[in-house]
Amino acid sequence: MIRLSIRFAGALALVALFLPVLQAAAQQDVPAAPAAQAPAAPAPAAPVFPKIDPANFTASSPDKDTVNAFMQASWGYDETRVWEIWAIQKTEVDGISKVTLLVGDKTGKQKLIPVQFYVLPDNKHIFAGDEILPFGANPFAEERALVQQRVDGPYRGSASKDLEIVEFADFQCPHCKSAQANMDKLAADFPKARFVFQNFPLPMHPAAASAAAYGYCVTKQGGSTAFFTFAAAVFDGQDGLANADGATLTLNSAVTKAGLDPATIATCAKAPATHAAVDAMEKLAVDLRINQTPTLLINGRFVPANTPYDTIKQIILYQAKLDGVAAQ
Repeated sequence: MIRLSIRFAGALALVALFLPVLQAAAQQDVPAAPAAQAPAAPAPAAPVFPKIDPANFTASSPDKDTVNAFMQASWGYDETRVWEIWAIQKTEVDGISKVTLLVGDKTGKQKLIPVQFYVLPDNKHIFAGDEILPFGANPFAEERALVQQRVDGPYRGSASKDLEIVEFADFQCPHCKSAQANMDKLAADFPKARFVFQNFPLPMHPAAASAAAYGYCVTKQGGSTAFFTFAAAVFDGQDGLANADGATLTLNSAVTKAGLDPATIATCAKAPATHAAVDAMEKLAVDLRINQTPTLLINGRFVPANTPYDTIKQIILYQAKLDGVAAQ
């Protein structure tokens, strides 16, 4: 369920993520020529970037190396993506620099697209679209450290946090339900990764906080295995969360399937300590500036969980490589 606007690396990552999708759709709109008459297609050519004007580089920071390192960290998972730094310019505000890139792909089928962002005075953040995002040669390090310190949800897979993939989800969010197929497949394909379910109940879903409280208590009493059985049952019966009576039946049924006593879990879910734990879950999501569910953090890197599976897999492999850890 989108809460504000898409968080996946702001406008930059949206371009990187969806250009291949748009390109494929455009290719489907072109009818094939008759095979017997079709001339041989010319080999695709990489885009030709216009000559760079040194006068476009008026800001003292960031330098080209830092911008390129940032872009490589952000987009390097897509080997077809190419870019050129067109300008790094001063702005009317002291310390804020405007970076302009020309972006294309190695096939030459995609026209060059200008992408701009503003580097803030701390040189650690950028403003892109309507988002403030991390910047630098290792832009995901701060979020990764925060996740390692404060994420405390149930997990499956490796006990190690070397490759930690955290799913922020809401039990009443339809998009979270549909993302579970991706999550199950990822857990099977990446046995060396640690997959954490972190509840982020959204205020527009009346049963989400109660479901999160039940999930917390299930984990507390039955461990992670019981939680994931409970979670699967809640998502399967998600329609039942639409009203109070249905929510109670759905949650109690899921607790039973997890092998626990519904009355005991219901009592635990009403306890002040449980409410405090759910509040802390929400606080963590806010501190990470997460504004949609489901969202994945792959060693601190934000990715919507409903991103096409092959793209998520590509990003996991690339991020693991950047961080020097085993992925599979």
